Parts: sequence; C-alpha cells; structure tokens
Amino acid sequence: MDDDTHSRIILLTEERLAGDGSGHGMDHTLRVCRNALTIQASEGGDADIIELAALLHDVDDRKLFGDDHLTCSYACQVMKETGFSQDVRDAVVSIIQDLSFKGTDTKVPDSLEGRIVQDADRLDAIGAIGIARAFSYGGSRGRVMYDPAISPETNMDERTYFANRGTTVNHFHEKLLLLKDMMNTETGRRMAGSRHQFMLEFLDRFVKEWNGDC
Repeated sequence: MDDDTHSRIILLTEERLAGDGSGHGMDHTLRVCRNALTIQASEGGDADIIELAALLHDVDDRKLFGDDHLTCSYACQVMKETGFSQDVRDAVVSIIQDLSFKGTDTKVPDSLEGRIVQDADRLDAIGAIGIARAFSYGGSRGRVMYDPAISPETNMDERTYFANRGTTVNHFHEKLLLLKDMMNTETGRRMAGSRHQFMLEFLDRFVKEWNGDC
C-alpha cells in the first residue's frame, strides 16, 4: 500500500470514527493495525490485506452504525475510492464480516489474513487497554458497572449476546476472559497470555475493594 493511499484511508477512517466515546475510536483502530502487522511478521499472510482490513474493521460496526455491518457499505466506499480491486474488496469485506465476537455463533475467518486481524482485534479487548475499553463502552451505554446479584450469562448465541445489557464486570466473564483460548495464531496466543493474567488480577482486586476487603 503506497503512502498516499494509506494516508487517505486513515483520513476517511478518522472522519467515520470521530467523536467515538465507546472505546472504538481511531486509537483502537491504530492499535489493532499495529497488532495485526506484528502478528503478520511472524505468521505470514498478505500484509496489505491485513492492514486494510485492520484499518477498516470498525467503520461499519453494528454497535456503532447499526445495520451497516451487513453490507460493509462505508468500508466498500473507502476501498473503491482509493482504487482497490474487486478481489481485494471482497477479501476485506469477508474478514470484517467474520471478525466480531458473537457468542456461540462466533466464526473463525477462512483466511490466514482474517484470522490474524481477528486476533489483533481481540488483543485490544484484553489486558490493561481492554479493561479501560470495557468500562468506557459500558459507560457510553449507561450500563451498571457491577452488581453481584446479577450473574453472568453463559453460552449466549448471537441474538442473545447483542441483546444482553448486563454489567460491565459480567462482560469480562461473558467475553473477555474467553478470548485467550479463542486466539487463532501462535503469536496471538503468546501475546494474549500476560494480558489475560492482568485481567484476572484486576477482577480479583476489584471485587475485594468492592467488598471492602482491602
């Protein structure tokens, strides 16, 4: 990908995600892109497709833009405007549509490129950044931070998962703590290990402080 094309995609993505307060802003996109290229350096795959999918992975996200995720209309518009072939656009759309966590209906992308971008996105959902993003998203949606009387829901399918309005702490048990074992690549699994452990330590401390035990 040449510098002019890269800069144009960055600009259009920034415009689309401007003002986001849910943890899905441009900073998240750039971290996912860096994670993806780090994984690609060890695992292989087409770097241009990986970078393109990482940069565009949230521009049609259902949590932000509703039904746009069905056609990836904004991502397609950006790729067409910046001169990518139909084959590349199809490959990127396929990656984006299979990327998200959907409970028991979560898909593993068919391509290596897709599996790498999925790992990269998951890495930014765990660890210290993942903790911050979880509470940022919960706050943006008016969710209760924690309620020990509300138990996490397990084995949710796609419909139930996206309808769920549980607490932010429950979200760790319903998704974030599951991601380490859902990594597709050896590099992704290695990168996820310490982040996963940090979340466990945080949750232990959180509950102790909530209960006045420390």
